[in-house]
Amino acid sequence: MRDVAEAIGRRLGLPVQSIASRGAQAVFGWLAVWAGLDIPASSAQTRRKLGWELTGPGLIADLGRLHVADA
Repeated sequence: MRDVAEAIGRRLGLPVQSIASRGAQAVFGWLAVWAGLDIPASSAQTRRKLGWELTGPGLIADLGRLHVADA
């Protein structure tokens, strides 16, 4: 979560700060439950069943390339 937040903050030119898990409810509302979970994932099954292979950048690199619309 930290890496994602930092990548988005860098791209948008916004400061990012860490919050204690007990304060997550005030920031994320009902999403706080999901934001606080450690759910490791793997693409192994997708690659095996569909023959899929990653061809683009990883998530953090891709977030750094986001187009930011002018306000």
